[in-house]
Amino acid sequence: MKTKILMALLLWLCAGAVATAQTAAVDSLPARIDRLVADKLPQGSNVGICVYDLTTNKYIYQYQADKLSRPASTMKLLTAITALDHEGGDEPFRTEVWCKGRIEGDTLRGDLYVVGGFDPEFDEAALDTLVAYVARSCFSVIAGKVYGDVSMKDSLYWGSGWVWDDNPYSFQPYLSPLMLCKGVVSLTARPGQKGEAAEITTSPASTYYRVVNRTVSRTPSAGRFRLTRNWLEEGNDLLVSGNVASAQGGKVNVRGSERFFMHTFVERLRASGVECDSCYGFSEFSRDSTSRCLIRYETPVINVAEQLMKKSDNLNAEAMLCRLGMQATGKKHVSADDGLSAIRMLIKKLGFDPDDYNMADGCGLSNYDYLSPQLLVGFLKYAYSRTGLFQKLYKILPVGGMDGTLKNRMKKGTLSYRNVHAKTGSYTGINSLAGYLKTSEGHWVAFAIMNQNVMSGRQARAFQDAVCDEIIR
Repeated sequence: MKTKILMALLLWLCAGAVATAQTAAVDSLPARIDRLVADKLPQGSNVGICVYDLTTNKYIYQYQADKLSRPASTMKLLTAITALDHEGGDEPFRTEVWCKGRIEGDTLRGDLYVVGGFDPEFDEAALDTLVAYVARSCFSVIAGKVYGDVSMKDSLYWGSGWVWDDNPYSFQPYLSPLMLCKGVVSLTARPGQKGEAAEITTSPASTYYRVVNRTVSRTPSAGRFRLTRNWLEEGNDLLVSGNVASAQGGKVNVRGSERFFMHTFVERLRASGVECDSCYGFSEFSRDSTSRCLIRYETPVINVAEQLMKKSDNLNAEAMLCRLGMQATGKKHVSADDGLSAIRMLIKKLGFDPDDYNMADGCGLSNYDYLSPQLLVGFLKYAYSRTGLFQKLYKILPVGGMDGTLKNRMKKGTLSYRNVHAKTGSYTGINSLAGYLKTSEGHWVAFAIMNQNVMSGRQARAFQDAVCDEIIR
């Protein structure tokens, strides 16, 4: 009798242990994410996921982790990590003004050069700083020419695989070593009396472009407010139309960033009292015994990198890529390929085969970019292993529910709120998220989620946020 009771007790205990193990398996992280993939993945779409525990040094979840996907702006992680890690990565971006020739009295018997260093944060205030310094120099007449030096980069003004009809959107600037306000004009329209044209203001002010005002104030029949440019004709007429019932605004790129810069520079130089030929030119500057640097304007690289990450700025990514190319090759004249070669070298260093992936630009706008979640996590692991690099990167990544491109996601009350530092990436059919988070147990985790062929960005973002919550849980 006692034997039967003992056997029954053992069977009951075993059954309980099995049930507990089964429950634990069902509630494990892989099981929970598998349920999200089965239940919440947008219909007709695909996804690749890679999750790595940086504290225990092991992968804790992978789903099609080696699947090639278009990264969109998560490509910026590869660009920023490689550039910030490279020797000279802390060097500022520089724009210099040089004079070349003899100064006789108040006249420069020679030429003035503006040497571009591809500073993507060079704005109107920076331009006015250059102009004011030149105007206060020891000459007020330039007998020669004013030149822009844009020899740093080749003449390809867009990245390989960029979509032609994204022109004239402000997120697709014309790339040049001389950039003013990112090659973009900001326009504001304010209503006047009913039936009258709206009042238009632009920044930066310049005669390089022309505003064509076809707006009508407080007249709904005029249609929706619209700002564009005659880009199909390769012109710089800013076309503004439609009803203006309250203040309206927008941004549009301008064709020829280097000419926009130099035209506005010379225009303001002349307005400040410096006599010079209004017809500027472009020529590579070479030093000689008569050369003198008048002013060097610098922008800290961390300012460029922060805008790149927080605001997902495409221009900043391309600027960092080209500068990386100069530092990696030692060449004076570079192309995007020189920067991409440096990224490929780091890919190989991390134990991956660069030939397994395709990279065509530094920002992810290209339709030719193909990466995997596993590769993104590999770069995040590498950054985490280098304390100085990680501290810079972690600080500039968007924070869930707080700022940047994650400001309106991962709301207060969710586990991901303020706990996810990650780079987003999205355009039609593509939505990605990659970065760092901390679990409820205090473990640091690197992750990448790459949704493809998804027509609802809202659903893809909700899926990604849910995955982050489960990893933290």
